[in-house]
Amino acid sequence: MFRSERARNILYQVLLIAAVVGIGWYLVSNTLHNLETRQIKVGFEFLGREAGFEIAEKPIEYGPTDSYARALMVGLSNTLVVAALGIVLATILGTLIGVARLSSNWLLARLSSIYVEVMRNVPLLLQLFVWYGLFTELLPSVQEAIKLGDWLFISQRGFRFAWPAEHVAWTAAAWALPVGIALALVWRAWCKRTQAATGRQLPAGWGMVALIAGLPLLVWAVLGAPTTMEIPELSGFDYQGGKVLSPEFAALLIGLTTYTAAFIAEVVRAGINSVDRGQGEAAMALGLSPGQRLRLITLPQALRVIIPPMTSQYLNLTKNSSLAVAIGYPDLVAVANTTMNQTGQAIEAIAILMAVYLTISLAISLFMNGYNSRMRLAQR
Repeated sequence: MFRSERARNILYQVLLIAAVVGIGWYLVSNTLHNLETRQIKVGFEFLGREAGFEIAEKPIEYGPTDSYARALMVGLSNTLVVAALGIVLATILGTLIGVARLSSNWLLARLSSIYVEVMRNVPLLLQLFVWYGLFTELLPSVQEAIKLGDWLFISQRGFRFAWPAEHVAWTAAAWALPVGIALALVWRAWCKRTQAATGRQLPAGWGMVALIAGLPLLVWAVLGAPTTMEIPELSGFDYQGGKVLSPEFAALLIGLTTYTAAFIAEVVRAGINSVDRGQGEAAMALGLSPGQRLRLITLPQALRVIIPPMTSQYLNLTKNSSLAVAIGYPDLVAVANTTMNQTGQAIEAIAILMAVYLTISLAISLFMNGYNSRMRLAQR
């Protein structure tokens, strides 16, 4: 049997599986024994109990009388909000800096290089402390807040700004926005198919703008076009009314964006450099402007190189958002820590954290891998 390579391979795999199963069985049985010895109850029934603590920032309705499950949902919402905004902003900023590093303007290229080197080599946690310190130490107190008309008030408590008063038209317009985006993507795909089949070029860009901006605007107008704004007013030690962007959220979002953008800039620069120089020279011979060459020739080809490492940066940004606990932003990790301290259900809380971050990471990977498959050159 040992003279057969196939038999040896099967034997080695069986032994490896047996070793993994044995180690797993030992760890689980040892954990259960220790829990039983210490009379620690295991289970997720604590999720239905009253949480009893407040959360400063909550995208969804929540109160101290709600359950631990609801509190964890608030933490998850905060994590998803900051991760989604961070991915969008870091992509835009990183792309601009990556293109700027290749600029023929000496000063612009050097400044971009300095930005990348500084941001990549300073730990993210330290950067978060710096941004948080800037917001809390340099900004004035609430009583001396910087006022920009009656619409924006900047203080140590954050950025308080006017917000449309609650009305069904605004809610419907918010729901119309993702519908408009979906329709815009359908319109763009139809325009591309029409051009490929007939050669007729339709106004894809203007159509997308009309659907994304026009549909919510149309819904808002049909339902009454409300213009009443909720203006912040000083009441006691803080402003009331409107919406607030807290120092914790601002510091976390800016820190994640600027840090990740430095890595994305290098990804973009490498992707652009991977495109053959002859492509740009051919586009120049056709009379395309530098902006058109970048948008129509270089970036579409560079995307095939950019997307895989860009996916890693999106995953890193999402997981790095867990550092929010260091500056007091109530993300999923912070809420789970509070839940763990109050209930003592450490294993369950950590299991929830692992499952949630694994699910988010797999979802991002699945989406980006699908997009990468669409952008990949067809192989014969």
